[in-house]
Amino acid sequence: MKKKVLIVDDEISIGLLLSKFLTKNGFEVSNVTTGRGVLQILEKEKFDLVLCDYRLDDTDGKEILIHIKENYPATGVIIITGYSDIKLAVELIKLGAFDYIVKPLYPDEILNTITKALEAQEDLKSPQNFEHAGGNPISDFQECPEYINGESDASVLLLKQIQLIAPTGYTVILTGKSGTGKECVAKTIHLNSSRGKEPFIAMDCGSLTKDLAASEFFGHEKGAFTGAAFTKIGHFEQANGGTLFLDEIGNLSYEIQATLLRAVQERKIKRIGSTKEIDLDVRLIVATNENLVESIKKGAFREDLYHRFNEFAIHVPSLKHRGNDILIFAEHFLATVNKELNKAIKGFSDEVKECLLAYHWPGNVRELKNVIRRIALLTDGDWIETRVLPLELRMTDDTRAQQGKKVLLFSHELNNVKSLNLRNAAKEAEYTTILEVLKAVNFNKTKAAKILKIDRKTLYNKIKLIAVDNGI
Repeated sequence: MKKKVLIVDDEISIGLLLSKFLTKNGFEVSNVTTGRGVLQILEKEKFDLVLCDYRLDDTDGKEILIHIKENYPATGVIIITGYSDIKLAVELIKLGAFDYIVKPLYPDEILNTITKALEAQEDLKSPQNFEHAGGNPISDFQECPEYINGESDASVLLLKQIQLIAPTGYTVILTGKSGTGKECVAKTIHLNSSRGKEPFIAMDCGSLTKDLAASEFFGHEKGAFTGAAFTKIGHFEQANGGTLFLDEIGNLSYEIQATLLRAVQERKIKRIGSTKEIDLDVRLIVATNENLVESIKKGAFREDLYHRFNEFAIHVPSLKHRGNDILIFAEHFLATVNKELNKAIKGFSDEVKECLLAYHWPGNVRELKNVIRRIALLTDGDWIETRVLPLELRMTDDTRAQQGKKVLLFSHELNNVKSLNLRNAAKEAEYTTILEVLKAVNFNKTKAAKILKIDRKTLYNKIKLIAVDNGI
C-alpha cells in the first residue's frame, strides 16, 4: 500500500513540485497551503507523514506540529524552512518532529529524510524493536489494573512508547487532555521498570499552595513552624527507591518551580526544620494538560526545569482520537460495573454504540467510565438502550446511518409550547434561539455557549429544560 504524505506549503509552485516528485517515487500525495487546511484535511484523512513549511500565512510549522502530535501521534512530521536555526531545530525535534530540512531543497535529501521518517514510524509499530537490553519482552508486560489496551493507531503507539521507556531510568513528561489516563500510564511505566516493586507516589500539583508546597514535597520536622505538631515525611522521601508522579506540573508557581529544580538537580532534600540532607533515588514522571513550551514563552514555567523533565515525552491521546477503542473501553467498564452491581447486562444496543462513537468525550476516559456506571445502574434489562443515555450523548447524531437527521431534541418543533402568554412566548423564543445556535455550530456546546454569552453549565441546564418541556 502506498504511503500517504501531506505537503503543507503556501508557495503553490513548491508544493506542486514536491507533489510531482513524491508521486513519481511511489507516494500518495495531498497538498494544502494553510494551517486551517491542515486541520480540515486531517479530520477527514489519515496520513503517514506531514511535510510542512515552517512559515505559513495563518500559522507556523511549530503550531501544526504540536497539533499533530497531540491529536494524531502516529503521524510523522518533517519541517521545512528557509533558514537554519539550531535552537529552533532542537525545539522542533523535542516537540516531536522527525527532522528539519533547510531550503533550498534537494530531491535526494528529501527522499532520504522521508524514507527514514517512515521507517521510524514503522519501528514504533514493531514489537521486536521494544525488546532491547534491559527492557521487558511484551510477554512479560504488566499493566496497571486501570490500563486498557486499544486497537487504534494512537493506542498502539502509546503502548509501544510505554514499553520502550519503562525499563530505562529516564524522566518522562506525559501530555494530554484531562481525563485521558495519564496517571494510569505513569503507573504502567513504573510497574514495568526495575522499580516496579517499590513505592509509586502520586502528587497533584494543581492543588498545592505556596505555603504547603515545600512541606508536601520535602516534609517537615515537628515544631518547624506554627501548626507543625508532628514530623511529616514528604512525597519525595515517600517515593525513595521508587517513582514519584507529579500531576498538573504546569500549575506550580514560579517560586515553587525553583525549589523543585534544586531537588531534581542535586538529588538531595532537607525536611523543613532539619539540617540533615536525605539522598534521593527517585524516578520522576510528570504530567500536564498544558502546553509547557508556550508557558515558557510567557514566563510562567522555567525552561531549565522543563529540560530536566523532558528526557522523554509521551502524548496520551484523547478518547475522540481512538476510534472504535471507545467501544473496547465501554465493554471493559461495563464488565466491571456488572460485578459491582451484581448485574448481567449483555452489552449495548446498536443505537447506543453509535451514540458512544459519535460523542466527542471532552472528559475522555474518565467521563466514559462515569457514563457507563450511570447507564448500567439505570438499565434493568439485558441490553443498554438509548433511553438511559445522558442527554448530551443523545444529542450527537452526526455519524449515524440516518444521514440528514438529528436526534429527537433538535428535530422537535417545540409543539408542546402552545400557550400564547408573554412568559411562554419568551421561553419559546429562547429555546428556538438555543436550538438554532446549536445547529449552526454542529452541536458544539462550548462554541454555542460562547455565542449565546452564557457559560457551559447554564447551557446544559437550559438544554435539560428544553427536554423536560418537550417530553424528551
